[in-house]
Amino acid sequence: MSQIVWIARHANRLDFVNPDWFLTAERRYDPPLSDDGTIQAQQLAKRLKGEKIAHIFASPFLRTVQTANAVAEVLNLPIKLETGLSEWLNPAWMTEEPERLSTLALAELFPRIDLSYTPRIAANYPETHEKVRERSGQTARCLANEFFPDNILLVAHGASVLGAAMGLVGEIAKTEVKASLCSLVKVVRQEPEWLLELKGDTSHLTHIEEVIRFA
Repeated sequence: MSQIVWIARHANRLDFVNPDWFLTAERRYDPPLSDDGTIQAQQLAKRLKGEKIAHIFASPFLRTVQTANAVAEVLNLPIKLETGLSEWLNPAWMTEEPERLSTLALAELFPRIDLSYTPRIAANYPETHEKVRERSGQTARCLANEFFPDNILLVAHGASVLGAAMGLVGEIAKTEVKASLCSLVKVVRQEPEWLLELKGDTSHLTHIEEVIRFA
């Protein structure tokens, strides 16, 4: 039996478009999508419409939940919040552990969130580069195995998209995968191995970032 794991990075974020937002934001490390990011998320949803995805997992940051919600609306699926897919909790980017909305607060905004789901893997501030890759790779393997043979979608961040892909296909993902905004990675399980079929596809987007930013 085969299985497809789709891995998407969130769409464009408001502080990439308006850097001054960060200066007065209540939760400065948890920006929402920008207006063009909302459009990107809708384009991602359209791209995934016919792919027989059974479960959607999203990092609990606002931008990933918004991106996942656009897909969930089109696919008519719930959203499972998984901390193992979180942003790289990099002390060079963040002076403290990022404050974000609670699961209950997110569920009020996005009723598709499945409150019965318990995250499988924790993310703890601060993190090294090695730690985020290990954590997100472990998360991808855990979810793929637990929900096998269902096709699943993971909505994550630049570093955790790369780490999740590496967790399935190994070191080849480090050089092959390009985790640009709202890009799509496709990994297919064909026992006993995983095959990398899409390496950060952006053909569904009308606007593509020229320089990939992870921070």
